[in-house]
This record gives sequence, C-alpha cells and structure tokens, in this order.
Amino acid sequence: MDLADLRQHPHFPTRFERGVVYATLKRPEVRNAMTRDMVAAIGTVFDAVHDDREVRAIVLRGAGGHFCAGGDLKEMIAGGLQAPAPGEADLVAAHSRAFGEVMHKAGRAPQVVIAICEGAVLGGGFGLACVSDVALAKADAKFGLPETARGLPPAQIAPFVAERIGITAARRQCLTGAQFDGAEALRLGLVHEGFVDEDELQAKLAAVLQQVMNCGPEANAMTKAIILNVGRKDMAEVLDDAAQKFATAVRGSEAPEGVAAFVQKRKPKWADPA
Repeated sequence: MDLADLRQHPHFPTRFERGVVYATLKRPEVRNAMTRDMVAAIGTVFDAVHDDREVRAIVLRGAGGHFCAGGDLKEMIAGGLQAPAPGEADLVAAHSRAFGEVMHKAGRAPQVVIAICEGAVLGGGFGLACVSDVALAKADAKFGLPETARGLPPAQIAPFVAERIGITAARRQCLTGAQFDGAEALRLGLVHEGFVDEDELQAKLAAVLQQVMNCGPEANAMTKAIILNVGRKDMAEVLDDAAQKFATAVRGSEAPEGVAAFVQKRKPKWADPA
C-alpha cells in the first residue's frame, strides 16, 4: 500500500492506523463539495488498498461537521456549456463518468467501507453513503438529491441510490429533490445506525471496527464479492462462484486459524492488528 502522496492532500488527507484507513473530505468552507481533484484522490485511495489485506476498513468522513454537499457545481459547469466539436471528447460526460467509476470502486472494495454521515449528505455525498458497507448517521444530518432542482439529473448517483433503497424510494428522492434527516435515512435503509453526538459516534464506530477486525480479511473480501454478485448474475452462477470461493477459503490460511481459535476459545491472530 502506498498512500504517502495523500497523507497531506489539502482536500482529501488520509491516515492508516491499526488496519484502518481514515480518509477525510476536507473543504469545510463549501461543506466538502468535491472537485475533480478530490474525486481522483478518492479513486487513488481505493486503487492503492484494493489488494492490501492489511487494510481491513476504510472510514470516510467530512471535515467541519458535514459529510459532503456533492460536486462543486461551479467547477462542473465551467467550460461545459459549449458542446464538443465533432470528433472531440465530451469532457463533461467524461468527468461525470469518472465520479461513477469512483463510486463503483468504493462499492466493490474488498475492505469494509464505513461512511460517517453528518451535516450535508447531498448529491455525490449521498452517492458515497449508498456505496458504503456500513453507514452511521447523525440524527440531524440532511440527506437529499438536489440535482433535479438545479436542472441536472443525478446521472452517476441514481443507479447506486436505486440499489441501496430500491426503485420506488429512489424515484421519489431523485425526482423531488426533497431533503430528509438521519431518522428517515435509517427508516429507508440508507444507513444502519444513528448517533446524536461525537461520543456516541466514536463508541459505535469503535464497536463496528472491532466487529470487522474479528472477521478474516480475505473471508470478508470473498463474502462481499458474493453478495455484490446477487442481482448482477444468474443465481446458479452466483452459487457456483460462491462454492469455489468457499473451497479456496477452506484450503487457505485463514480458515485453519479461525477454526483453531474458535476451538481454543481465543481470538484469531487477525483480530488485533498491530
């Protein structure tokens, strides 16, 4: 893993501690609205850790009490009003698609992705919450998809919203631009737990991370891949692939250690990363 270039990134700093990458969206003056450079940095993090099983979880949080207010609209629109000349690439479409690719990478990361949703969780920030494995939301967080109210479709976000909360709920949220709080996000299944203050957040985050650490990192990666194939592949194909993954796990290094730890009533070696 090489995240050295991102440790001091002005708008997306990261740190690695005891098996966890902590990554912070950091433009608090604009509620952490994402620039193209930030989107590229997010993608770099997921590329860098993809094959590194020392990284067990990735925690995404925003600075200044907000998760993310979406994309930087000023940057998004600048230079995009004129259609490309024949034969030229459409840079607006390319930049839009780049964000979709980053969300796809985040959603399929072998590690457990945890989103801390507070303050503004809008547009692209909403999308990042939708591709997380575990999402914790502050009670007064504001979720929403305001793109259509700006005359834009949530083009790269809507498919992940539909996967997360279902077509019916996604249609309502995408087509009204309405905002809702953390309690409604919990009811919709967008997030998994709520919190009211920093102390409760840290307690719940610590509990989730300990649960993650109790699981074999390769077993988690395999399990996530199996789950994500559901609905994308024929069920027989999903089950065939899952059987092969199970066989690989049985013959791997984690299963013998995990079973031995269970029999000996101790924690497996991976449960407490140095």
